[in-house]
Amino acid sequence: MGEAYTPGLKVSERTYLRKERKLPLPGEVTVQQGERVKAEKVVARTDLPGNVRPVNVANILNALPEDVPTAMLKKEGDNVARDEVIAMTKSFFGLFKNFCKSPIDGFVESISSVTGQVLLREAPIPVEINAYVDGIVHEILPGEGVIMETFGTFIQGIFGIGGEAFGEILVLTKSPDEELTMDLIGEHCTGKVIVGGSYVSAEALNKAIEFKARGVVVGGFDDKDLRDFLGYDLGVAITGRENKGTSLILTEGFGKIRMADRTFELFKAREGHQASINGATQIRAGVIRPEVIIPLPELIDKGEKLESAEGGSLHPGSPIRCIREPYFGMIGSVVELPHVLTKMESETMVRVLRVKLSSGEEVEVPRANVETIEA
Repeated sequence: MGEAYTPGLKVSERTYLRKERKLPLPGEVTVQQGERVKAEKVVARTDLPGNVRPVNVANILNALPEDVPTAMLKKEGDNVARDEVIAMTKSFFGLFKNFCKSPIDGFVESISSVTGQVLLREAPIPVEINAYVDGIVHEILPGEGVIMETFGTFIQGIFGIGGEAFGEILVLTKSPDEELTMDLIGEHCTGKVIVGGSYVSAEALNKAIEFKARGVVVGGFDDKDLRDFLGYDLGVAITGRENKGTSLILTEGFGKIRMADRTFELFKAREGHQASINGATQIRAGVIRPEVIIPLPELIDKGEKLESAEGGSLHPGSPIRCIREPYFGMIGSVVELPHVLTKMESETMVRVLRVKLSSGEEVEVPRANVETIEA
């Protein structure tokens, strides 16, 4: 057997990318097909329905449910303001009055003469989605959003937290094995995607957040610090919704791990360029990788059709990364892809490959325990 297929970690100097940008509900697309846009450009918008607040008007007014419609000063569809009187009753020849006030800003959705309740709905919540990358609107999805296309450098990570962000690449370490320490971080990091080498501590990461760095990209982070940093156990759910103000992307794994030379050199070559990053990660079914996209204006302008950033085949010579113990995080190249099944310590029969690690050692690893590093 000469080749096989395995999930790949893409690290590409020049590639072609498409990104789907869709609204959660039908709405309005604000750009035209073929339009050149920046990452921050709003490409579609909609309004999410506001929260509903039930008000027991009959109870507040001490009235019968069937009397509520006539006691209402507002009808269905009318706007209301917080503390505005929406219903009133009079008693004892009009000398005494009972009032019901709105607890929210919004509008009257419904009035019930059966339950005596009035449903108020808060104002709609505007939702906008941006282009995420500098590029061209490749396709309009009517009422839903767009598909963006861009051309440039694409780097995937192993793990990340935090959502989408944009900023200029700033490399703070001199080598891929140097730690990103607190003394390297300061006001010059504000609004930037800062890149380190092998490791960032929780203290240094918090300092990057303090100085409002848009993102931090390093080789590794201590998994013991992750819970303390987030304030909760992450579990196996998808990441990306953490509200820390700064996205973190690990290119190699947990612990102090030298960033791959090729990855670090790409960041050095792209220093000063605008980047789009996303820390969202899902490691179970439907794998989602954290990513750094660095659009290259000269390629966008040419519309150069480069190879798409898709996973590829595994064959002798392919660069790979081990993703499980005992070789977790180690990088090497495929030596051989035996076609026969091999019995593991667990007694299971699996397909394996022989890998020459960067240390020079040759080992046998289950194919499920590696991922390709796509160039």
